[in-house]
Amino acid sequence: MTHSHGSGVLEDLSPLTRDLRRALPEVYDGFRQLHHAAFAPGALDTKTKELMAFAIGVGQQCDGCIASHARAAAKAGATREEAAEAIGVAILMNGGPATIYGPRAYAAFCEFTEGAQ
Repeated sequence: MTHSHGSGVLEDLSPLTRDLRRALPEVYDGFRQLHHAAFAPGALDTKTKELMAFAIGVGQQCDGCIASHARAAAKAGATREEAAEAIGVAILMNGGPATIYGPRAYAAFCEFTEGAQ
């Protein structure tokens, strides 16, 4: 049995997110503004920030966060090696549960980089 831990997760969440975003437009607008501010290039580049968020998604056991930030990190130019190292830090900091979400995260990242590496 094959599971998509990348685009499949995002596709499943899309209609649910859209419905809640319509119910809470001000909350989602505020979050969007925070997101753009946090990921703007500064002392850290966008790729580094996306890899950080990707690793935090592993630690928080958030499939949607993993998929979203795997896609964004890949788009920002992260390599499979960089993604794997970020997952390694997440495993260090989060222990056993991260050893379950880490492989999911790596599969999601590889899905978004297929053919690019």
